[in-house]
Amino acid sequence: MTTKPQNQNTTIPVLITGSAGFVGYHAVKRFLEAGYEVWGIDNINDYYDPQLKLDRLSAAGIGAEALQWGKEVVSTQHPEYRFVRMNLEDKESLDALFSRVKFARVIHLAAQPGVRYSLENPSAYVQSNVVGFLNILEACRQHQVEHLVYASSSSVYGMSREMPLSVKNNVDHPVSLYAATKKSNELMAHTYSHLFGLPTTGLRFFTVYGPWGRPDMATHLFASAITEGRTIKVFNEGKLSRDFTHVRDIVEGVYQVSTRPPQGSKSNDHRDPSTSDAPYRLYNIGNSQPVQLMDFIRTMEQAIGKEAKKEFLPMQPGDVKDTYADVTALEQEFGYRPTTSLTEGLQDFVKWFNKYYS
Repeated sequence: MTTKPQNQNTTIPVLITGSAGFVGYHAVKRFLEAGYEVWGIDNINDYYDPQLKLDRLSAAGIGAEALQWGKEVVSTQHPEYRFVRMNLEDKESLDALFSRVKFARVIHLAAQPGVRYSLENPSAYVQSNVVGFLNILEACRQHQVEHLVYASSSSVYGMSREMPLSVKNNVDHPVSLYAATKKSNELMAHTYSHLFGLPTTGLRFFTVYGPWGRPDMATHLFASAITEGRTIKVFNEGKLSRDFTHVRDIVEGVYQVSTRPPQGSKSNDHRDPSTSDAPYRLYNIGNSQPVQLMDFIRTMEQAIGKEAKKEFLPMQPGDVKDTYADVTALEQEFGYRPTTSLTEGLQDFVKWFNKYYS
């Protein structure tokens, strides 16, 4: 449990979008622990089983009335936490919420996730990740929000072979629509920072895992299959690596970054896409210790205590071979340093997985 900072202004209202989601649930906890008044919104869609989203809300004291559209629900565990079911595409409802609550900071985590699903339902990504993000930008601009922190993704790097992946690299060749929408978010954010002086910070997440994770992610899929004795699918014949980052380390970085809005640099020469003379910044946020997929599976087998049955398959369309985060800027400017090892993190996940699915 994180200790509340001394003299924390508990009246500062923070909005966390996607608060019934995986990272959103943990972000709500972190900001509550720090003493903030937290508002969460989510549309609780059926991209995966909505019951998991409702259970995350329940774990934070938000009851079943959260299913009612537009109803303000106060947590029974945390009186300073309120939840409203809402679509980001619903500009009128979003504007009404911003008019009623003077948010100092917005943590934008809501999005249509998943690389492979973008091949099946591309319009969902445009509506949620582009139209929804535009509505967030407009609401922040119109209501003078002090700082917008939003989730981007390591997917924007596409098939880049320059390792480690740096925010200074060119990312103009995405290989999935999901990645393209996340890149568009970064461009849209810079436009609003430049035109309207809205401080925005984008965080490129690298393969987040941990308790309450999404069931479509590898950690969850592998644990489920291994536990039930089913075969796991190992893509690209196992020749993949990922910069697996525990959700606890991710949300700590999100929290730290949110406390310091970017100022802009007058010395910026426009060759570094992660900085600007506008109040705009981009950071990688990851473990900076890539793990080979087969090593990840072996560590998962040890945590579960059972060997996996494996089916080796070719590379999937839209997927990337390797991810490896260069987090130098985040380390230098915020002292960011992940502390959760893969072994500890997977044991943490498996403990939750066994308890939740009992």
